[in-house]
Amino acid sequence: MYATIKITRKNAPARAIKMAVTDGNGKFQEKLSVPAGDYVLAISSVGKSPVVKEFKVTPSTKTVDFGTLYSSEATNELKGVEIVAQKPLVKADIDKIEYNVQDDPDSKSNSVLEMLRKVPLVTVDGEDDIQVNGSSSFKVYVNGKPNNMMSNNPTEVLKSMPANSIKHIEVITNPGPKYDAEGVGGILNIVTVGSGLEGYTATFSGNVSSRGAGGGLFGTVKSGKLTVSARYDYNYNDQPRSYSGGNRRAVGDINSNSSDLDYNGTYKWHGDFQSGSMEASYDIDTLRLVTMSFGVWGGGNRNRGVNGTVATVPGTDDGLYSYVSNSNSKSSWYSLDGGVDYQRLFHVKDRMLTFSYKINTRPQTSDSYSDYNDIEAVTDWQDFVKRLLNQHNDGSQSATEHTLQADYTTPFKKIHTFETGVKYILRNNVSENDRYQREAGNTSDYDFDADHSSHYKHLNDILAVYAGYSVRVKKISGRVGLRYEHTIQNVKYLLGRGDDFKKNFDDMVPSASLGWKLTDMSNLRFGYNMRIYRPGIWSLNPYLDDSNPTNISQGNPNLDSEKSHSFNMSYSNFTRKFNINLSLRYSFTNNSIERVSTIMPDTDIPGLKDPTGKDVLYSTYQNIGKSRGASMGGYANWNATSSTRIYANFYGSYSYLEGADGLKSDGWSLFAYGGAQQTLPHDWRSV
Repeated sequence: MYATIKITRKNAPARAIKMAVTDGNGKFQEKLSVPAGDYVLAISSVGKSPVVKEFKVTPSTKTVDFGTLYSSEATNELKGVEIVAQKPLVKADIDKIEYNVQDDPDSKSNSVLEMLRKVPLVTVDGEDDIQVNGSSSFKVYVNGKPNNMMSNNPTEVLKSMPANSIKHIEVITNPGPKYDAEGVGGILNIVTVGSGLEGYTATFSGNVSSRGAGGGLFGTVKSGKLTVSARYDYNYNDQPRSYSGGNRRAVGDINSNSSDLDYNGTYKWHGDFQSGSMEASYDIDTLRLVTMSFGVWGGGNRNRGVNGTVATVPGTDDGLYSYVSNSNSKSSWYSLDGGVDYQRLFHVKDRMLTFSYKINTRPQTSDSYSDYNDIEAVTDWQDFVKRLLNQHNDGSQSATEHTLQADYTTPFKKIHTFETGVKYILRNNVSENDRYQREAGNTSDYDFDADHSSHYKHLNDILAVYAGYSVRVKKISGRVGLRYEHTIQNVKYLLGRGDDFKKNFDDMVPSASLGWKLTDMSNLRFGYNMRIYRPGIWSLNPYLDDSNPTNISQGNPNLDSEKSHSFNMSYSNFTRKFNINLSLRYSFTNNSIERVSTIMPDTDIPGLKDPTGKDVLYSTYQNIGKSRGASMGGYANWNATSSTRIYANFYGSYSYLEGADGLKSDGWSLFAYGGAQQTLPHDWRSV
C-alpha cells in the first residue's frame, strides 16, 4: 500500500515542510533539517482513514521512531465526487490589472515572455519587442522592487525565465506616489512564486535559430526558513549583413557652399548576451523577512561597416566631393547589481515597514576605427575634405549607483490607508573617451588628439519624498498621492574641451485614482498620473562633437524634465464563463525633448575650430516637442467549456506629434493577439 506522508509544524498545519510517499509495504524513512519544536505527521491513502501523530524535536534528537502505525478502512467513502472550477485569470484593482500566471496551464511549459502575450494592456510583436499601454518606455519591477536588469533588456531576460517560477504579473497602469516618477508607459511588476515545499526544482531551456543559439537554467532550493532561487541564460547572435541608403537635399537659399548628399552602405555584426540572477529570502519569524539579491547581465559585439558618400551641386549631377568610409568596432557592456531588503509586519493587518539598500554598477568599453578612403573633391571643396581624418576612439565608462529607501504603510479605522516614504539615489558616473587621428591615406601611427578626447565625472543624486492616502467606502474606492523629486547633476571635465556644468531639477508628481464597484463581478476605474523623463548626459552635455565635419552635434544644458500627463478609464467584468477588460487612455506632452537638426554654415556654430564656411548639418536638443495620444486596449477570455478557453488581446492607438519648424506627424496603429486552449485527457494539451 502506497500512502502519502505530510509533515508540518504544529502551529502552522497548513504549510507542509516535507512531503513523501511510503513504499509498497507502507514503510518510510525521511531526513529532516528543522529547528527544535512540535511537529505533526499525517499519513493518508485512498480508502483509509487518515493517521495523525504529533511528535517533538529537541536539540539532542537524532531519530524519531514511530513504530507501527495502524489505519482503518474508511466507512464513509463516496463512490466519487467531481468538482470542476476555473479560477479567474485576470483581476482588476483600482490602479492595476493582475494576470494569474500560476493558474494558466501554459505556464508549465512557456517562458515569461510568451505569457506576456496574454496579459491585458501588454503587447509583444513578432520581433519580441514589448510595449505597455502602447509605449516602449516602461519599467520592470520584481516583487515590488525596481529591477535594472529587466528594465534595460526585458526581452532577453524574460525570454529565459520559465513561467512556472511566476505567481502573477501586475500591469500598474496608474503608478502611485510610491513609484519612481520616471517611466511614461507604466510598470510591469513580476511577482515570483513564494516558498513552497522542502526540496529543489530545476528547469533547463535551449534555443537555436538561423541567427544564433542559446540556453539557460533556472532552479529553486528551499530548506527550512531559507529559500534560494537562481537563473542563468546565454545567447549568441550573428546578424546577417544589412544594407542602407539615403539622401539629403539642400532647399531654400542655395549658394556655392551648399551640396546634395547621397549615401549608402552595408553593416554586419555578431555578439553575445548573458544574464543571471540569484535571490535568497530568510524568514526570521512570522513578522520579519530578509531578502537578498544579486544579478548580472551584459555582453559584447563586433561590427563592421562600409559607407559611400557622394556630394553634388544641388539640383544637378555635377560632383563636388566623394569618399568611402570603413568602420569596425568592438564593445562590451555589463550591469551588476545587488541588494538587501528588510520587511517588518505588525499584528495590525496591512501595516508594514520596509528598509532597502541596492547597489548597481555598469562598466562599459568600446574600441572603434573609422578610415576614409578614395577621397575626391573639386578645388573649392579641397579644404573641407581635408578635415576628414582617420580616427581611432578608445572609450570606457563606469556608472555606480547606490539606493537607500524606507517605506511605511498603515491602515486606520478600517477604511483608510496612509503610506509614506523616502528614497535617496547616489549616482557616480565616470567616462574616459580617448581619440586618436591621422590624415586620410596615411599609414603612420595615430596621434593622440587631446582636444577631441574627453574625461569627465558625472555626479547625479536624486532625493524623493512621497505621501499617499486611500479610502474604501462600500463600493467606492479612491487614492491620491504626491511625490517630490529633487535631482542634482554635476559634470566635471578632467580632459577635453567640455566645460564643467551643473543642472538641478525639481519635480512635483501628482497622481489620483477612483474606482466604483458596479457589481460583485464588474467595476469601473478612472485615473490620472504624471510621469517625467529627465534628459540624459549626452542631451545636456555642451561638448561640441565635430568628429564628422559634415554632421556636427552638441547637447543643451538648459533642458528641462519632460512631463507627460495621462488620463485613463477602464471597465472590467469577470464571471465564471466570460472575462473582459476595456481601457481608454488619453495623454499629452508639451515639452518633449527633441533632436533638432539644421543645415547651416559652420561659421555660425559657436566654438567650432577652423571653420570653412561650408554648409553642414548641426544638431542639438530642445524642449519643443508636443505629442497627443489616444488609445484603447481590450482583453477578452471565454471559458466555452470546463476544458476549452478562447482568449484575445488587442490594442489600438492614434498619435499626433509636433516638432521643430512646424513639422507634424500623425498615425494609427493596431495590434491584436488571440488563441484557443484545449485541455485533453491524460494531461495532454493543445494550443
